[in-house]
Amino acid sequence: MISVDTNSPIPPYEQVRSAFAAQIKDRTLPVGTKLPTVRKLAEDLGIAPNTVAKAYRELEEAGLIETRGRAGTFVGDSGDQNRKLAQKAAAEYAAITRKLGLSQGEAIAIVDAALAANVTAYRTNPRLHERPAH
Repeated sequence: MISVDTNSPIPPYEQVRSAFAAQIKDRTLPVGTKLPTVRKLAEDLGIAPNTVAKAYRELEEAGLIETRGRAGTFVGDSGDQNRKLAQKAAAEYAAITRKLGLSQGEAIAIVDAALAANVTAYRTNPRLHERPAH
């Protein structure tokens, strides 16, 4: 399902989080798929249960998974909603850049720079990306 590279500069919880997020977003893990328990996945990956728990928390905060008590943790349907929101934002951005007269290459370069800045900001201060409390 996923693996963790202990030699990577990326923290193990982030490797777990991003691997599941990618599989959920590309629908390799469809809505309703039951995920391994925290303890089982930690054992399989050779990492601490708290590491897996942190990854699961972040996935749940992002709406990609949901915990149903003793029934377990499942791929949620909010990922589809998040994707639709991102597609809407992309369409709005495309319309704005077209009105401004930017080329497709320029518009994509701006997005690439913003994504790179976001990754850099996340690595230096992951708390910047926490969702506000309701």
